[in-house]
Amino acid sequence: MTEHKTSKNNRILNLYASLCEGKIINKTEQAKHFGVDERSIQRDIDDIRAFLDENKTNKASDNRTIEYDRRMKGFVMTGGEDSVMSNSEILAVSKILLASRAFTKKEIDGILNKLVKGCVPLRNMRLVSELLSNEKYHYVELHHKSHVQDKLWEFGRDIQEHNLLEITYKKAEHTKETVKRLIEPMAVLFSEYYFYLNAFIVEKNKDGMWTHKYAYPAIFRIDRIKAYKETGEKFRVLYADRFEEGEFRKRIQFMYAGELMRIRLMFYGANPEPVLDRLPTAQIIEQGENECIISAEVYGNGILMWLLSQGSRIKVLRPDNLRQEIREKAEEIWKLYS
Repeated sequence: MTEHKTSKNNRILNLYASLCEGKIINKTEQAKHFGVDERSIQRDIDDIRAFLDENKTNKASDNRTIEYDRRMKGFVMTGGEDSVMSNSEILAVSKILLASRAFTKKEIDGILNKLVKGCVPLRNMRLVSELLSNEKYHYVELHHKSHVQDKLWEFGRDIQEHNLLEITYKKAEHTKETVKRLIEPMAVLFSEYYFYLNAFIVEKNKDGMWTHKYAYPAIFRIDRIKAYKETGEKFRVLYADRFEEGEFRKRIQFMYAGELMRIRLMFYGANPEPVLDRLPTAQIIEQGENECIISAEVYGNGILMWLLSQGSRIKVLRPDNLRQEIREKAEEIWKLYS
């Protein structure tokens, strides 16, 4: 490095920034770089240590400290703030994002690059980059190729501000048919590759008041919302009637809307864990040696798709209309192969 003089404050800030980036601080090298003696660098290190100790008093989650690494022959920063993701967390979240296929290739590259830059020290940044490089290269974006990030933020704001929206929605995957809806946006959800907007469809009654068309919210795939605008009107949500997206999410399968129903299933097998994980509201009400009866609350017809995927491991006990639908679908499948 080129030797030059600089102020003590700038020197300390440079050393602190280098430590935060995971770099090794060698006293001899830094003394030569800044044009001071090694004792000055030691005092700078002591000042940074004092700053970190003082910060711990005010912020218990910060456990950073400066230690001397004999093997590396220099000072390093250890620990970190709880608000900063660890290297393993960054890798885990990156893997989940890649598996979700929720974003376009351009979007996922930008998000992952920002995540990986949070890794320290620098050698870990390179390691995480290498661990992700193959999946990034072979990443397959979804066919709609729509950018959804801005929509997510704007819909989130409309939810918070209770803005009544008018949307233009493409109904089916392979048609150009669109419909216009007036909606009260309730929540943004993610499931099986796509982001969804949960909203009540509204219409005016004979008194000119906005009312919900259905007792349950509709679900709109966000990439199919081709246009949207605020109507300039607000909708009111009483605290007792507020929509709880967490509770709704427990009861919905594959984002198929519909009325709430209680189902009862017979599970055949020694370990019902996959059912309990898939249906967060599920409870075992009778336990046998190799089977059990499970009760759960679910919304809509998405549960039908999941039940069909389970084959002979699950039998629907009730309600009767769901049992009948299973029979009809099973007969249709049988006809395809008979």
